[in-house]
Amino acid sequence: MSSQAEPTEDFEGIAARAPNRHAAFQPHRKGAMGRAHDLLHATPALVPMIVLIAAVAVFGLVLGGKFFSPFALTLILQQVQIVGVLAAAQSLIVLTAGIDLSVGATAVFCSVIMGKLVFETGLPAPLAVLAGLIAGTAIGGLNGWLVSRVRLPPFIVTLGMWQIVLAATYLSSGNETIRAQDIEATAPFLQFLGGKLQLGGATLTFGVILMLLLVLVLAYALRSTAWGRHVYAVGDDPEAAALAGVDVHRTLMSVYLLVGFICALAGWVMIGRFGSVSPSATTGVIGNIQSITAVVIGGISLFGGRGSILGAFFGALIVGVFELGLRMAGANPQWTFLLIGALIIGAVAVDQWIRKVSA
Repeated sequence: MSSQAEPTEDFEGIAARAPNRHAAFQPHRKGAMGRAHDLLHATPALVPMIVLIAAVAVFGLVLGGKFFSPFALTLILQQVQIVGVLAAAQSLIVLTAGIDLSVGATAVFCSVIMGKLVFETGLPAPLAVLAGLIAGTAIGGLNGWLVSRVRLPPFIVTLGMWQIVLAATYLSSGNETIRAQDIEATAPFLQFLGGKLQLGGATLTFGVILMLLLVLVLAYALRSTAWGRHVYAVGDDPEAAALAGVDVHRTLMSVYLLVGFICALAGWVMIGRFGSVSPSATTGVIGNIQSITAVVIGGISLFGGRGSILGAFFGALIVGVFELGLRMAGANPQWTFLLIGALIIGAVAVDQWIRKVSA
């Protein structure tokens, strides 16, 4: 019986003789709309930034040099400092696919706590501010627990909390306002964020500086830390995030606790801005809508998981530019609401277009 030798396979020789080429894919050519979509998807803050620049340019051309003066431009920052801080808080909630209708009421409640503790208990102002910050953080923590553990919808939780906190504000204060003169004489530290810093012809309050620092710190944390990536992951798809090892409950709790703390900061900014402590401040009612408006105009998706806190800041500035520009032009204030309403619808339409093309 003859045996036939089996051929040996020379894998190394075959690999050495193979042509040195790599797999390549034919590039997909996109039109102008496709490239615009990719750019907007990668940089959500681009649209509000363009709108902000365009609004400043238009009002500058119409009103001339007085709109471009350092005083006018920094006045915009002073006007939006409260909304800007609340928008930073709202942005974190919306990025997790939620919404917070209690941010304005929480800010007013914390400002009342700060004032009442000083004038009724004699607590030193720094400790009163600390107590207000703790109270805001506790409210945020309760919201977060109801959302993440009890699994109630954020809209329902914060709508109920808005009513509870608003009622607690009126009940605890007796609807009495603490006058600016009394605060200045007894506890000037409460008005600390209303202090002004002169830079050339520009005037910046410490509240404005706090707002800018807050936006920069949160933008860095969301972009460059593991916590920020977890926030985006939970907002995009909480189930997938959990499968990837993200602690969804812990992430949501950290967001809501931080939001409550930021709302308390907004309450301190309010005292500095207005000088007084008023339980009937309009921020408690319309601050929620103003913060949501800034977030939506700023390009943060209401479906969660996409957007930039810088965009929300630009959104707040857009509202401030329209309000100041139309006021300086002597126009009917109702035009501000009309333009902002159009911007809200346009911003949501752009978000839907981006999502539709992405799908």
